[in-house]
Amino acid sequence: MEGDVVEYRIDRRSGIPAYVQIVRQTEQALRMGVLRVGDKLPTAKEVVAATAINPNTVFRAYRDLEQAGLVRSRRGLGTFVTRSLARPGAEDDSPLRTDLTEWVARARAAGLERDDVLALVTAALDAHGPHERHEQNPGDRERRQEDA
Repeated sequence: MEGDVVEYRIDRRSGIPAYVQIVRQTEQALRMGVLRVGDKLPTAKEVVAATAINPNTVFRAYRDLEQAGLVRSRRGLGTFVTRSLARPGAEDDSPLRTDLTEWVARARAAGLERDDVLALVTAALDAHGPHERHEQNPGDRERRQEDA
């Protein structure tokens, strides 16, 4: 995927469908500023070559991202980012990100594994007020908006 700004990794043992993993990884890249408006997502062929998943899985993920208003497919040209999810403080050079990176390094040095770190972060977030419900399926966000 030469020149692309995102490379998808599929964890087949997670129990999370591959298309949901692609959607979540794209959303994370949008939040972190890795993907910006106008960036082109890897083609389905490139994702299939890198991950060995079915092309229809990639198409479903991209369709869900398009329905969420995050990307737009342009026939013959590719799929492009149309909206960012980045927030101040998430940039690579932000002090908040630096502090968090250092904290994670200390936690890992203390012997905590990824799941331990995630549990601590989740507990800290929960202690600071209500949190957004994490959708099981990317389309749930749109369905909730339609129901409102």
